[in-house]
Amino acid sequence: MNHQITSQIALHLKQVYFGGNWSTSNFKDQVAGVTWQEANLSLKEGNSIAKLLFHCNYYIGGLIQVLQGGTLDIRDKFSFESPTISCEADWEQLKQKSWDEVVLFASLIEQLPDSCLFEDFVEAKYGNYLRNLLGLIEHCHYHLGQIAVIKKEIKQ
Repeated sequence: MNHQITSQIALHLKQVYFGGNWSTSNFKDQVAGVTWQEANLSLKEGNSIAKLLFHCNYYIGGLIQVLQGGTLDIRDKFSFESPTISCEADWEQLKQKSWDEVVLFASLIEQLPDSCLFEDFVEAKYGNYLRNLLGLIEHCHYHLGQIAVIKKEIKQ
């Protein structure tokens, strides 16, 4: 089985979270040095860093379930229902859960044969595997940019 493309997709996902990507920005570096109080701050009634990190990993968790043979149970309306961050331990737990899930998800992607990339993802209405995997990474980059802007503003 050929895994060249799926291995590259998994690498791209890991890089947006842990570094080494073309933009040189990643979640782990962006949230480094952000206190739990800062992680809860939002600008102009927008989302907080904690809420955005949760939001990105909400979708990763949903796709992990599918790649492990389960059903697609995630719903957009629940994607911002993040747990309350009321102390440093809560913040550390959210970050660690995010890192752990990204590593698991990347390993599951790496196991996919390239031949599945153009197959329907769960149902035809969701498009194919390639669209969903790349779309999820694009989604992460989008919110990573928001986190970078929020962090810059709250640290000034």
